[in-house]
Amino acid sequence: MRDIVNQLNKAFESRVRLGIMSILMVNEHVSYNRLKELLGVTDGNLASHLKALEKLEYILVEKSFVDRKPHTTYNVSKLGRQSFKEHIDALENLLKGK
Repeated sequence: MRDIVNQLNKAFESRVRLGIMSILMVNEHVSYNRLKELLGVTDGNLASHLKALEKLEYILVEKSFVDRKPHTTYNVSKLGRQSFKEHIDALENLLKGK
């Protein structure tokens, strides 16, 4: 049981980070505003969690302009996808008592 707990990724302990990764795992690209809307968090809260995931190289950031306004989208990196899948697998094993 202890080995399973050690397999959990601390980067995903936060409800917001877990939500961000869950959303990005099933969507190719998601805008900043859409993430904020789906998660029901403040700008500052979302920005800090996105920055942490970006620093770990779990997400990729794409900045552009749409109608002369900044537009930021996010998607999950290959490393992020693998790390999140391992975290979910560890959670499932923990729940199953393996």
